Amino acid sequence: MGEREAGSSSSLAGGGETPLHSIVVQKENDANTAVPLSKNEKKWLESFVNLSKNHHEVIRTKIERVPAMLREVKDNSGCYDPLVVSIGPYHYGNTRLELMQRHKQTMALQYVDGDLKLLEKLYQDVRRVAEAAKQCYTDQSSVGKFNNEDFSQIMFLDACFILRFIYCIAKDEPKALQIKNNMIALVKRDLFLLENQIPFQVVNKLSFKFGDETEKKEMLNKFVTNIRSLPPKSDKKNFPFNLYFWKKEEEQHAKEKEGTSDDEPAHLLDLVRSDLFVKSVWSQKPTNWFSCRSVKELKEVGIHFRSSKTNKFTDVAFQPGYLAKLELPPIYIDDSTKSMLLNVVAYECSPNGPDDFGVSSYICLMDSLIDHEEDVKELRSKGIFLNFLGSDQQVADLFNEIADNLVSHPHAYAAVKDGIEKHYKNRLKIWLAEWLHTHFSSPWTVLAFIGAVLALVLTVIQTLELFKPSKS
Repeated sequence: MGEREAGSSSSLAGGGETPLHSIVVQKENDANTAVPLSKNEKKWLESFVNLSKNHHEVIRTKIERVPAMLREVKDNSGCYDPLVVSIGPYHYGNTRLELMQRHKQTMALQYVDGDLKLLEKLYQDVRRVAEAAKQCYTDQSSVGKFNNEDFSQIMFLDACFILRFIYCIAKDEPKALQIKNNMIALVKRDLFLLENQIPFQVVNKLSFKFGDETEKKEMLNKFVTNIRSLPPKSDKKNFPFNLYFWKKEEEQHAKEKEGTSDDEPAHLLDLVRSDLFVKSVWSQKPTNWFSCRSVKELKEVGIHFRSSKTNKFTDVAFQPGYLAKLELPPIYIDDSTKSMLLNVVAYECSPNGPDDFGVSSYICLMDSLIDHEEDVKELRSKGIFLNFLGSDQQVADLFNEIADNLVSHPHAYAAVKDGIEKHYKNRLKIWLAEWLHTHFSSPWTVLAFIGAVLALVLTVIQTLELFKPSKS
């Protein structure tokens, strides 16, 4: 065996290089040898550097397309596309939107009160950030067909349109827009579509007409209040809305030099989302929510409903006890509600969107509470639903349809859900609630019970009087 191995080794050494030996030698020689790269390879490597540079030039969060899994839901497919006005590059050039596109020039002139020099100055402000704004759109195939000049014009007209619209709505001067009322309602809807956005920094650069930072905040708060169709609450702690606020101008410019600003919303949809949801409110532990129970079922076991103090979707609370209460925020429901909620959900589901799933979790909660029109009727009677959509069944269908393919945050409403579970495990509370629900479900049964108790008391008194000895 040993001779054979030695002879084999000798023959290998004397018989020239084998393929295996050749490979080993080649690797040793190549270690210090530069391999020439093609032009395409050099461009590919340089793209890494360019990608890094572009990342620092991005103004804010990416503006994305609606995720395919949401668009594939047939009942919701029409809620993501504009009906009357395009904002940004994604839906630009749609022939159905030409009427409002022509009106944008009139709106821009109105915004500067016909001052041509001011118009030119504002356009130059947009032109300076246009390249960075272009990188905000993830669908570069749709953006790439516009050169810098065309893209700057799109950004400029859309920013002036948005600001003029916000100004007139906040000032309660809708007639100044020179748009019919039905069109104004549709514009409100279209401004909050995920694919119909421009970076908020572009809008903010032209907001000179809104005054100082305090006046600007008030103007935006009034606009969001109008969009949600709910009056602001009287609680000063929550007045007017928990929106993103801006720092001093010099601090803002410093942020812009570094890259993105943490104090500005990404776009209008992000702005309205900040009014729907308070950030960082979820607890640090997952919920023990095992099953979904409707409003009707909860009411039968003694859990009653009432309106929360604020309009924020995170203002949900459970008060335990034999007369337990579940507080839910009031929400105005009309023809545009479904579209707005779905687009906020699409924003949360997009790869670069917020990862707290605040609005998605609220919709999942409401979907678990609502099965039939009786559930909607109960919430409407408590002032939680302000229904301008139609029948109660339509509202039930709306939440059931929106909730398709949605997943709630694992820590969402943990304290509330755990409180409901504990209530269900207390058999005494359930027995008492069911007894009260069965025997005192209407005022007439309550009156009948009181009457029976009074009759029994009077009978006892009368009997005692009969057996009472007389003084004589």
